[in-house]
Amino acid sequence: MVGVLAPGLTDRGQGDLTVPLSFKPEQMNHAFHWLDVMARLKAGVTRKQAQADMDGVTAHLAGVYPETNKGWGAIVEPFKNDFIPAERVQMLWLLLGAVGFLLLIASVNVANLLLARGITRQREMALRSALGGTRARIFGQLLSESVVLSIFGGVLGVAVGIAVLRGIIRTLPPDTLPSEADLSLNLPVLLFTLATTTLAGVLFGCAPAWYASRTDPGEALKEGGRSGIGGARHRLRRLLVVGEFALALALLTGAGLAIHSFVKLMRVDPGVRTDHILTFYLPVPGTRSEDPEQIWAYYRRMLAEISSLAGVSDASVSTGLPLRWAGWGMQFTIVGEPTYAHPSQRPDTAFGMVTPEYFSTFGIRLLEGRTINQQDTPSNVKVVMVNEEFVNRYLKGVDPLRQRLSIEQLIPGVARLGAPLDWQIVGVYRTVRSARMRRDNPEALVPFWQLPWPDAYIGVRTPQDPELMTSSVAAAVHRVDPNIALAVPRTMEQVRDLVLAEDRFTAILFTSFAAVALLLCSLGVYGVMAFSVAQRSREIGLRIALGAGRSRILSLVLTEGLTLACIGLVFGLIGSYLVGRAMRTMLYGIAAIDPAAFITIALVLLAVALLACYLPARRAASIEPMDALRTE
Repeated sequence: MVGVLAPGLTDRGQGDLTVPLSFKPEQMNHAFHWLDVMARLKAGVTRKQAQADMDGVTAHLAGVYPETNKGWGAIVEPFKNDFIPAERVQMLWLLLGAVGFLLLIASVNVANLLLARGITRQREMALRSALGGTRARIFGQLLSESVVLSIFGGVLGVAVGIAVLRGIIRTLPPDTLPSEADLSLNLPVLLFTLATTTLAGVLFGCAPAWYASRTDPGEALKEGGRSGIGGARHRLRRLLVVGEFALALALLTGAGLAIHSFVKLMRVDPGVRTDHILTFYLPVPGTRSEDPEQIWAYYRRMLAEISSLAGVSDASVSTGLPLRWAGWGMQFTIVGEPTYAHPSQRPDTAFGMVTPEYFSTFGIRLLEGRTINQQDTPSNVKVVMVNEEFVNRYLKGVDPLRQRLSIEQLIPGVARLGAPLDWQIVGVYRTVRSARMRRDNPEALVPFWQLPWPDAYIGVRTPQDPELMTSSVAAAVHRVDPNIALAVPRTMEQVRDLVLAEDRFTAILFTSFAAVALLLCSLGVYGVMAFSVAQRSREIGLRIALGAGRSRILSLVLTEGLTLACIGLVFGLIGSYLVGRAMRTMLYGIAAIDPAAFITIALVLLAVALLACYLPARRAASIEPMDALRTE
């Protein structure tokens, strides 16, 4: 060891060790396209120019080595794309959109409260105007009050944001962001937060300030300010509530889609058992031993030592891990089928090596033929098993057990390809899910003893809690090889949770935002209806005095609130459609417009509106006519 790298790319995944990349003469070939090239562009060179240069390089290679390089090219892209893929960037944009929706809903609530406060302060504004206060000064005073409120709210929000950020970091899936990302409330973030809240205070404080500054002093002072209440501001307040419900419906639709998609994923049969299995990776350097017989002996001792432990029922070696990584992408041809003009046109499949116990360890079901067994040694016929998806995609309408695949040989050490080998298909197994449980990819698995590989995963099935076996399994590994430690030990349930971590995080995040939006909506409707009841107490008292029943008054107020909610839901359909369209690549098993999710969300919003209206309606129904008329 010559050095220790700072935290970064090398400590993400299983890249624990970094060694020099070197090639032996026999490893210099053009057939195995497995390396990534990283380069820094010269000053003044654009990515477009670099792409044009690489196009020339790859065209030259294709001309010189047509058998291996025709049809291959190179894509020049920013290095950041390796850290944050496009779907993750989309998730971050959706997160920003959800935050924006919440800000709008909160701002609409504040604007409604300021309008209500402006109505109650009409007499005060009328007196100020009568004493010489200009409309500009009254407008400026009210707007400054709104800005001060927004600044105080921003400061309080920062304190709450610190706690929320800690919670988000704890629930953030591994490798979501590069380790270099600074997840902290630094000065730029604080300034942006305060600037945003201040701007919101200015924008949503203008309308209430404008209405209050235009109060007619004579009308406002006639009857204590009540006769000066105009219908325009009542309409504006109702319009704001409608807007609140439209925004909330869009945000809740996002949450509903994320939750429904996650539930669908949880119900998907992964094709593999996840209970009572411990998995880990053995990071054996590829240059340690390239001799197949030494690799066989090494892993046979390893399996024998682990299998002898009390509580171990099965143990297997594989170059891939179910649900996470099936193996290398390898091109192949079906023996006897027409050949391809160029090798690059051949179909491809995931390709891995497994020991016979692999299928019993992970509970993968055999559909046809037989599984790999102990007789599948180098001296016998080379055999391969393919999954159901492989058959559906490449062998539809033929007997798969009568087919052979021709695949170049993988040679240990610094990976390279050897001469093609023919593999007889002997079995078809049930497809194991991959790509975050979203896709069925074709796979081909060959016996580990016929094509050994230095580093591999080991799966251990036990009837007890697999996590309790970690220390004893580690001791067994250490007895065979004191220089190798267990890397990334996880149960298969943890592997499954890790695969679904991003979808779970998205569902939790959108649900949290939706819950806050629901709370703000209910407060907004409650505020509007409570204020409306307070302003209409004389009218309601007269209605009761003239014979209107309590149930009639209750129905009157509830109908008004629910009408606003229903109008908001209608307008919210547009936002819901746009949110669904934006999330469609993140969803599984549901359409961008999911009727079940939408109906559920609409009913929840209506129930919240009904509850928010009930308290003001009950207060209105309990008004005593004489008390209401006396106070007038």
